[in-house]
Amino acid sequence: MALNFANNNSLANITALPSSISGGGMTLISEQTASSSATIDFTSGIDDTYDSYVFKFINMHPATDQVGFQFNMSIDSGSNYNVTKTTTVFIGYHNEADNAADLFYNGDNDLAQSTAYQNLIFPTLSNDNDSNTSGTLTLYNPSSTTFVKHFISRLNCTVEETGGTDPYTEDVNVAGYGNTTSAVNAVQFKMSSGNIDSGTIKMYGVS
Repeated sequence: MALNFANNNSLANITALPSSISGGGMTLISEQTASSSATIDFTSGIDDTYDSYVFKFINMHPATDQVGFQFNMSIDSGSNYNVTKTTTVFIGYHNEADNAADLFYNGDNDLAQSTAYQNLIFPTLSNDNDSNTSGTLTLYNPSSTTFVKHFISRLNCTVEETGGTDPYTEDVNVAGYGNTTSAVNAVQFKMSSGNIDSGTIKMYGVS
């Protein structure tokens, strides 16, 4: 069998993919930047255009110390954020002093058929000037009217104990589903107390 070689190996010269190859890319739909914001709401662009939606959190900084970063979903375009959820949580952490580390299931922050906001970061997030949380949340097939709405998030944050001692990094993994067969068409993010001082959230559609 003869081997075929490309005459030009530069990817910069490729202007279009063959029709048989899917792009499989992420399309930026919207972006919001917090400025002492009580909430950040995405009430448009979540529809059946894409099978999944990815939210990227960049340097989310709380105005209040020792708070959590949370989200909830809506089936009525943001009139109510109260979708029933069942979730599971595990975290890993390591402190700056290099004398404490662990990886464990966190039952204090999971939900069982609850309409409450789900903590993506727990109420220990520091509001020090250089502290923040960043990461992603993926929501799968939110427009389905047949299936529940699965989601997975992974965020890292700067945490400190009460009194500002022993800062550490915390890797928080949350997964679960919104137990509704109605289409989810809006998502809200907020701190458990106080405002979102600063930070950017980008919403992408994934083809």
